[in-house]
Amino acid sequence: MPVLTAEPGAVPAGEEPPDTGERHRLTAVTGLAALSLDAMASVAYGPEAIVLVLAAAGAHGLGYTLPVTLAIAALLAVLVASYRQVIAAFPDGGGSYAVARAHLGARTSLVAAASLVLDYVLNVAVAVTAGVAALTSAFPALYPHRLWLCLAVLALVTGVNLRGIVESAKAFIVPTVVFVGSVFVLIVAGLLRSSPASTATAAGHASVLADNASGVGALLLLKAFASGCAALTGVEAIANAVPSFRAPRAKRAQHAEVALGAVLGAMLIGLSVLISRFHLQPVEGVTVLAQLADASLGHNWGFYVIQFATMILLALSANTSFGGLPVLLELLARDNYLPHVFALKADRQVHRHGVLALAVVSAALLVFSGGDTNTLVPLFAIGVFVGFTVAQVGMVRHWRLERGPGWRGKALLNGFGAVLTGVATVVVTAGKFAEGAWLVVLMLPLLVGAFVAVHRAYGRIGDRLGLGRIPEAPHRERSVVIVPVSSLTRLTSQALSAAASLGDEVRAVTVCHPDPEDRARLHALERAWAEWDPGVPLVRLACERRTLGRPVAAYVREVTAAEPATQVTVLIPETEPERLWQRLLQNQRGAVVAHAVRRETDAVICRLRFRLA
Repeated sequence: MPVLTAEPGAVPAGEEPPDTGERHRLTAVTGLAALSLDAMASVAYGPEAIVLVLAAAGAHGLGYTLPVTLAIAALLAVLVASYRQVIAAFPDGGGSYAVARAHLGARTSLVAAASLVLDYVLNVAVAVTAGVAALTSAFPALYPHRLWLCLAVLALVTGVNLRGIVESAKAFIVPTVVFVGSVFVLIVAGLLRSSPASTATAAGHASVLADNASGVGALLLLKAFASGCAALTGVEAIANAVPSFRAPRAKRAQHAEVALGAVLGAMLIGLSVLISRFHLQPVEGVTVLAQLADASLGHNWGFYVIQFATMILLALSANTSFGGLPVLLELLARDNYLPHVFALKADRQVHRHGVLALAVVSAALLVFSGGDTNTLVPLFAIGVFVGFTVAQVGMVRHWRLERGPGWRGKALLNGFGAVLTGVATVVVTAGKFAEGAWLVVLMLPLLVGAFVAVHRAYGRIGDRLGLGRIPEAPHRERSVVIVPVSSLTRLTSQALSAAASLGDEVRAVTVCHPDPEDRARLHALERAWAEWDPGVPLVRLACERRTLGRPVAAYVREVTAAEPATQVTVLIPETEPERLWQRLLQNQRGAVVAHAVRRETDAVICRLRFRLA
């Protein structure tokens, strides 16, 4: 019996290999920076969205800003607690998709996945356009170039993420800390004041407050709640990307999730308290956050620090999607609902194909919208609430099946959360339907249909390949190797030598056209071939049309028909240039032949590279 010796670096049986990629994964702090930018940046537009809706009821309506924000904060607390449980129960990531796949069936899981995909893509477009809008507000001369600025920011974020998620976290941790720190300084300074330090920012701008409002109705409060719920997007990103964290992955992800909820909730409530304290009114052309900075800190350098940090973080909050979506695409690819290329990882744990796909689709959205935030915002936040609701319902079923310690309390929490997010989903969709949300409602089933189509295609491929079944034993067949040649060179000699090593019989073929110059070339080749006498016959393939691949494919079909028990291989010799630009000098004959043979026959194709370097 042969003795197998371990190679250097081999891992003994029963032991886990060391994870050399751990340094390219996230800690709780870097995870917060990489995956929470979307949620953190939402304080720049969440409170403002509430105020703009309540302004329709006049000054009395603005008095409900804090109660509406507290309701959103309560929903945030429920979501954070729920997703903390999702992380523990599904440490492989995927969030609502993983929960639904395990407990609610394939179709429901695909609805959750489709909703998250749409929301992640829209988040990138909205984040980039919002950041650029802040920039063009400060520098109006840049406004005509906003689309190119959006694409430049998108290219920057994409490039950083192609370096790895840890690299993106390191790059974005400073802007995150500056923004969060500035907002908390603003809140504390505002709470210590009894009146605004300055109102210079809003001076000269028209108020959008309604003058003839009669009262505040439930419908208006629900619409304000729906608009403010945009601040909750991004809460699910950490649960979707648990595999991106260092071990123990679930614990680190849970810590990051709780920290996100605490920081986001404190900022939302603090800003709303200041809105009520200073009796701020929304005005045209100035954000509510800018007015708060002016009122709390005065119109000085602190004001401009907050504005600049807001602009940067809004633009970079697209990074949340680049951290969460590629992991979700990997899970869908593993389950055969997306092309398997999305399951591949490059160095530094980068899901390169997922990152690039997200960048391309987001760029198309930016071009479609012309870099305008208002075109995209009505489509935003609906998908994520569908995912919220699916995840909560799935977790209720999870606890009922598991029945571990305290399962009733956990199921009750998730059930309560499911009711809240379900109502929020209906309210958000109804409130934004006429503004463009109908497009998301239409895209969801189309995306689910695409997932199903890919799954069926992989199912057919699996049946043809016999996946899961033991195949017949391999056996040797007679082999004929066909080598297309056009001249007598060292490349020809090397190709015939390789062909002789591959098969029992080698045949060289050359295509001849009726043109006088082609016939002269053929006669010269045949004379040189006879003089060389390599022991391999040269077969002339006459063709009336100026084509190269089809005559070779036709000859392969003839050989296959005449010798059905013979394995036919087409060996295509090609030169590998010394410099990349020299590829432009090649005639691409090999690619033409390979394409024709692959399309029209079942022959094996080998492409022999002759390096010129």
